[in-house]
Amino acid sequence: MKRSKPALELRETDLDRIVEMAWEDRTPFDAIEAQFGLSEQEVIDVMRRQLKPASWRKWRARVQGRATKHAALSAEEDARFKSNQQRTVTHNRISKRV
Repeated sequence: MKRSKPALELRETDLDRIVEMAWEDRTPFDAIEAQFGLSEQEVIDVMRRQLKPASWRKWRARVQGRATKHAALSAEEDARFKSNQQRTVTHNRISKRV
């Protein structure tokens, strides 16, 4: 099991990206863990430190129990964290949505 970095060791750009990914509805905590090595609880701790109190409460209420943020609650099991709305690239050409 990969050991995560404490949030104090993360660069400012990494913290900004973690906050951005955490705010996105379609980005599960597993994707943040895969990219940055932070568990869900560590992401919550980062958000608590980085956001203003009112923004923190709003984010926490929005995320809590949301199926798209928790892979275990999500009906889809996609290890690549790819949206089904994302276009596929084939031979350097972007294919049209079907």
